[in-house]
Amino acid sequence: MKKMTLIVAATTIALAAPAAFAAQDHEAMPMDHGSMKMEHGSMMSMGTLAHEYVVNGVKATFRVIDIQKKMKAMGMKETHHIMVMFTDAKTGKMLSGGEATIKVIAPDKSEQVKALMGMEGGFGSDFTMPKKGKYGVICKFQLKDGKVRTTKFWYTVK
Repeated sequence: MKKMTLIVAATTIALAAPAAFAAQDHEAMPMDHGSMKMEHGSMMSMGTLAHEYVVNGVKATFRVIDIQKKMKAMGMKETHHIMVMFTDAKTGKMLSGGEATIKVIAPDKSEQVKALMGMEGGFGSDFTMPKKGKYGVICKFQLKDGKVRTTKFWYTVK
């Protein structure tokens, strides 16, 4: 009976953890990909400017950071961090809040789809892009105005 109680308790905690993590305010979390501290306002200046596109009055700016060495040192497989910041195309004012999802299509046609976490006024997540080549990146997002927007681009891993 004690084993069953422990199994139920462990399962409940394991199932609740992802939801609790997703509900956290990522801006309040200290991010540390290895020793790469993410301080407020600094993330969108890191990595490579990968794409900028205006769709329905919103400018989406994408940056990609190669985090392969740091993640490997932590025993993780992700190789790149993709982040996007949304601004009003006319005023340049940052637009925060809402939801964003990215699909990454590898050169071998395998796919990864992840909901992005809100962070430092933008959104981001880690992806696995281990091989050289052209990766398709498709971002679907819905901000506070309720409009669903999509943008896509190619990113080349060298």
